[in-house]
Amino acid sequence: MTQIHRPDGRVVPATVISAAPCVVTALRTAESDGYVAVQIGTGVRRKITKSLAGHLKTLGKLRHIKEFRPKAGGSMPELKVGDKLDLSQFIIGDKVGVVGTSKGRGFQGVVKRHHFHGSPKTHGHKDQLRMPGSIGATEPQHVFKGTRMGGRMGSDRVSVKNLEVVAINAKKQEIVVKGAVPGARNSLLLIQSN
Repeated sequence: MTQIHRPDGRVVPATVISAAPCVVTALRTAESDGYVAVQIGTGVRRKITKSLAGHLKTLGKLRHIKEFRPKAGGSMPELKVGDKLDLSQFIIGDKVGVVGTSKGRGFQGVVKRHHFHGSPKTHGHKDQLRMPGSIGATEPQHVFKGTRMGGRMGSDRVSVKNLEVVAINAKKQEIVVKGAVPGARNSLLLIQSN
């Protein structure tokens, strides 16, 4: 993250995202595949399997390949295999949605995971400071599903909507959006128009 200074003097918190061009690798149709989608790829890798090389043919050794279906009631854009999708489809001031995978935190207790405040330090509470406390009544004799307890935290798909595009650098293939985006540095993100 960084900050952008606007002409009126306001400072805007912003995230710089490296957005390499994507290549359309396949088009899925209802007649041949049973569903409608567009498959795109980006990045470069050193080695790929023979089956993937046959699928990509002349498109190169792409690292990331994903399929996207149109929104309900929406139509497929007019694309063909080999078309490039780059930053030219965004303009400054656009609202975009960013989807990523949040940072994995591993197994965490209830204080960090669910923001419990814990127990008092004194008055008969030895070793209970960060414990969850009671997890249910005696009568049902089981713990209800969804009870907030310790467990694995993070590594979830997170969507952030309505982030404003504040700058585009086509030469460096970078897009700058207002606010924070999910995930660690160098993780894969999906940027889409709202």
